[in-house]
Amino acid sequence: MTILRAFLKKLKKILFNQSGSLLRTIIYTLGHFIIAAGCVMFFTGASLYAGMTDAIVEPILNGIWYYILDRIWISKKLAHSN
Repeated sequence: MTILRAFLKKLKKILFNQSGSLLRTIIYTLGHFIIAAGCVMFFTGASLYAGMTDAIVEPILNGIWYYILDRIWISKKLAHSN
C-alpha cells in the first residue's frame, strides 16, 4: 500500500507541476473521446466501432496539439509578465 501511495503522490506532483497543463490536457482529451464518438455515430450513422476508432485517434492528436499550444501560451505569458 505504501508503494501505491508513493506512486499516487508522485503522479499528482507530475500532473500539477506544469501549471496544470498536463491535467487540463488529459481532461480535455477524455471529454473529446466522448464528444467525437457521439458525433460520428449521430451524424454519419456509423457503428460504435467506427465511432470509437475516430473518437480515440482524432482526440489524441488534438490533445497533443493542445498540450503544445498550452505550453507555448504559458511560456509567452510568463515571459511578458517578467
